[in-house]
Amino acid sequence: MTGDITRRATVKTALAAAGALTLGTPALAYAARRAAADPGDAWRLWYDKPAADWERESLPLGNGALGVGVFGTLGSEKLTLNEKTLWTGGPGAGGYDFGNWREPRPGALEAVQDRLDAEGQLSPETVAQQLGQGKQGFGAYQILGELLLDHPSAPGGPDGSYWRDLDIAEGVAAVAYAHEGADHRREYFVSYPDSVVVGRLTASQPGRVSFTLRYTSPRNDFQASASGDRLTIRGTLQDNGLVFEAQIRLLSDGGSVSAGNGSLTVNGANSAWFVLSAGTDYADTYPDYRGADPHDRVTGAVDQAVQAGHGTLRERHVADHRGLFDRVALDIGQQQPAQTTDRQLAGYGSGSGADRALEALFFQYGRYLLIASSRAGSTPANLQGVWNNVTNPPWSADYHVNINLQMNYWPAEVTNLAETTGPYDDFVDALRAPGRVSAQEIYESGGWVVHNETNPYGFTGVHNWASSFWFPEAAAWLTQQMYEHYLFDGSTDYLRNTAYPVMKEASEFWLANLRTDPRDGKLVVTPSYSPEQGNFTAGCSMSQQIVYDLLTNTLEAAQTLGDSPDFRTRLQDTLADLDPGLRIGSWGQLQEWKADLDDQNNDHRHVSHLFGLHPGRQIEVGSQWAEAAKVSLTARGDGGTGWSKAWKINFWARLTDGNHAHKMLSEQLKSSTLPNLWDTHPPFQIDGNFGATSGIAEMLLQSQHGPIEVLPALPGAWPAGSVTGLRARGGATLDVTWSGGRATRIALHASRTRQLTLRSSLLPGGEQVIDAVAGQTYTFGD
Repeated sequence: MTGDITRRATVKTALAAAGALTLGTPALAYAARRAAADPGDAWRLWYDKPAADWERESLPLGNGALGVGVFGTLGSEKLTLNEKTLWTGGPGAGGYDFGNWREPRPGALEAVQDRLDAEGQLSPETVAQQLGQGKQGFGAYQILGELLLDHPSAPGGPDGSYWRDLDIAEGVAAVAYAHEGADHRREYFVSYPDSVVVGRLTASQPGRVSFTLRYTSPRNDFQASASGDRLTIRGTLQDNGLVFEAQIRLLSDGGSVSAGNGSLTVNGANSAWFVLSAGTDYADTYPDYRGADPHDRVTGAVDQAVQAGHGTLRERHVADHRGLFDRVALDIGQQQPAQTTDRQLAGYGSGSGADRALEALFFQYGRYLLIASSRAGSTPANLQGVWNNVTNPPWSADYHVNINLQMNYWPAEVTNLAETTGPYDDFVDALRAPGRVSAQEIYESGGWVVHNETNPYGFTGVHNWASSFWFPEAAAWLTQQMYEHYLFDGSTDYLRNTAYPVMKEASEFWLANLRTDPRDGKLVVTPSYSPEQGNFTAGCSMSQQIVYDLLTNTLEAAQTLGDSPDFRTRLQDTLADLDPGLRIGSWGQLQEWKADLDDQNNDHRHVSHLFGLHPGRQIEVGSQWAEAAKVSLTARGDGGTGWSKAWKINFWARLTDGNHAHKMLSEQLKSSTLPNLWDTHPPFQIDGNFGATSGIAEMLLQSQHGPIEVLPALPGAWPAGSVTGLRARGGATLDVTWSGGRATRIALHASRTRQLTLRSSLLPGGEQVIDAVAGQTYTFGD
């Protein structure tokens, strides 16, 4: 059944208050609260022992630019510190070349294309030898350091009174324990409004707070100096000369604060609190990537925070965080167990309400991590969000753009966190300047390009790892999120000024670089490589689908904005001649390559040829292409890395198979999730968290083909429940309640005047749709 509603409306967000843990709550009482299903505990990760391993057990806090990993250790509390622009490599590092060829290679690209025309396939090693080169000065994301709080009188280890938790609804982490008759509590948060890390330590008896605060780093490139209540850490990365600075001020109620040899000490206080801010002289401006010295900015942030006071800082932080987090609520029948989160994860799979509680928590945790790792004023979330504990993280904790950066932002629009996409937009826009140079020097063409991975320093060229060095479709894929933002938001100003210039220039690159395939006269991408397997060919399915998506989106945008008829005609003519990347093979599969090369026993983690199903919108459920995609997906199986399983949740949701989508969610939780609920590849890779959150949203709401599909892939495991605050393309926010597997109430908030179509196979007729602004009720079928 279909119901049409046209209504001018505004989205109204209700902020709900949540209870906070009281000082000195012991672990047993804490567990009892959870057993009683206290709503204040629904969105908490909690544990009864300190973290021993950063990757598996630390609890993450962040404000986009700054990140903290909380260990909760007793004798010496450890807080890992991150500032997201602290990167080695780039300008200032020896031999940095942005990935562009160091010497001209006339005819090299055309020679590879000619060989592919003649031979059909080339090995990755052959193509890498002709077109690749080793990285120089790429760099890596750096840990800023560790903040240690040494407690000489703390107990040697946790007892039955110990607990630590992360309240993702408020963005606050806490540690509590009892010792020698006093209840001790530590609390930490990272404020976006005030740009500081804040910590507070209290005790239930006066004069019982004493500790020394000090800084350490695995690099020997800094000086730490303490004076009064201030500790200043200042340094320069030896690799590239990037200047960094952090400042901490420590204040106490009662007792004393003294400065020592690079440390601050509190003695005999009733309570104490500190603020920390940090920055670098990085700027996202090609080609130098340097800006102002961070000293004044860091000093100002710390001093203003101290002047505001702890209570005001906490109030502003919680209001800001909840203003985003509380927009979406999810009830899938969860029952909060009296178990620590690690035990809850280990016991997952019973089918109980505790399983539903973990699934709902995992959904909201993805939203939390995006809020914490992507806010305006810094770079976008990287492979590890904003968190890192070493100087050489896996894959440099960089920006892989053959799926990973894009996946980080899949949940942003649909789960009502559009504000988190600003850093993504700025980052992609800033890639255009170096990307133009790469397009000219490697392809001798206009437009802009970026390949398989990049860094904050405009690396848009190539390297020589044979199976992952060549992916010029990345720029086209990166523009998709920007157009999606427009489809959800509807702002033609955003489209005209932000998204469209990036899209148009990426399209200009492909209008210049598509090549006629001698096999059938169609335009194809060549050389083309399906990540990260097989041989190079011409016109592999993912390449074609991505370019189809870009040119289709750009044409729609050009028509909306009234761009020149000549450009629109070029897009239309190219799309008419473009190979769409959709072919059905000999065993009914959607082919990964233009030739029928698929192996039915291949279970590779990438399922790249289903891009047109998700995140693209080229394949609609019920079509022959969707059926072929299902054959391919079934053959690939339910294994893979964490992010791969997350992508499969989205695939199965788009195929409206809620039970299989839920199975993939279960597989991810059972075998690809760490005790702190970070996704693991392995190792830790945050895109799987974001992909899972997106997949759960896709199970409940879809709108990629125009109509708003309500509960398109509801699994049998969630027969009754509700969700509020999900967003649909066209500017609608929906609240949905269901029972017995069927929607019973839909409330729709429209952000602008237009016709919206609701559709669901779970609506047999007679269900009510509430216009929440006008207070009118519509019945399906009327």
